[in-house]
Amino acid sequence: MSQSDPSLFVKHTGSDVLALLLYVDDIILTGSSDALIQEVIDDLSSVFELKDLGLLTYFLGLQISYPSSGGIFVNQYKYAKELVAKAGMTQCKACSTPCKPYSQVLSTDGELLKDPTLYRRLVGALQYLTFTRPDIAFAVNSVCQYMTAPTDSHFFQVKRILRYLQGTLQYGIKFSPGPMQLSAFSDADWAGDASTRRSTTGFVVFLGNNPISWQSREQGSVSRSSTEAEYRALANTAADVVWIRQVLADMHEFLPEPPLLHCDNLSALALSSNPVFHSRIKHLDIDFHFIQERVQSKDFHVQYIPTDDQVADVFTKGLHGPVFSKHCINLRLGRPAEIEGEYLAKG
Repeated sequence: MSQSDPSLFVKHTGSDVLALLLYVDDIILTGSSDALIQEVIDDLSSVFELKDLGLLTYFLGLQISYPSSGGIFVNQYKYAKELVAKAGMTQCKACSTPCKPYSQVLSTDGELLKDPTLYRRLVGALQYLTFTRPDIAFAVNSVCQYMTAPTDSHFFQVKRILRYLQGTLQYGIKFSPGPMQLSAFSDADWAGDASTRRSTTGFVVFLGNNPISWQSREQGSVSRSSTEAEYRALANTAADVVWIRQVLADMHEFLPEPPLLHCDNLSALALSSNPVFHSRIKHLDIDFHFIQERVQSKDFHVQYIPTDDQVADVFTKGLHGPVFSKHCINLRLGRPAEIEGEYLAKG
């Protein structure tokens, strides 16, 4: 059993590796040897009643396909389509982004919904959809803030997300073979919540060219400066990268180079690499200072990136259509044909 993920089981036989992912009674089994995979299936069948469904095509709402160009394409088309239908919006007009650019909605805006049940069901379902749809992560995180007392204004935001989904039902992520190198993009929107003045953390972690982990989340306390907000986000990103490295280590996959963390705030980068600057943020929880130790020991490299190229920007705020589309392409998000065509054009 993996020390980092209790649902992951790994078996090493010589140079071969097998990985088994378990959720209740649903299993994904993969590995470097077809013969060893069949051996594990036979062993499990001798103890449990087991049905081998063959090549993975569907798992817990995730649809998996295998493009002719190679790699794996994962989306939730069926789940998204049923969600739009549940909201009674199958005939709605699609929009180009899941939320208005740089818009701010207060928790008190609008009139309280008489029955918030549908709102809560839709938002809960949207959260599950973010497993393959990082493009809606920020918008979904925003509407999650109003679950206690949603209003008609908040419900309008949910409908905006569903209108965006209506035009992008087939969107998913293309995973392709590539270098075993971790890189991450970290960003924060300082005091972005107009109701609480808390900042929003956003990050995405890539393995090679493939996005494998992302988050859009409101920070737990108010940050007194943009540097503080960015530093909190950078520390949270580093913690996620540490966990991913441990999962890879459990599978006997070791990185040839330290992970590279990108941030568009020079002051936050200085805090992460220079202990002298820490006197300026002594009020921060000590947890966030562990990134400085990691950087000093060369477990991580940190690097500045211009805001225009900051992929994590899409996880911290609503963006205009062209910028939003650019980041979606960088996240390898789209329909299979669109993704392949875009990367061929870049090449």
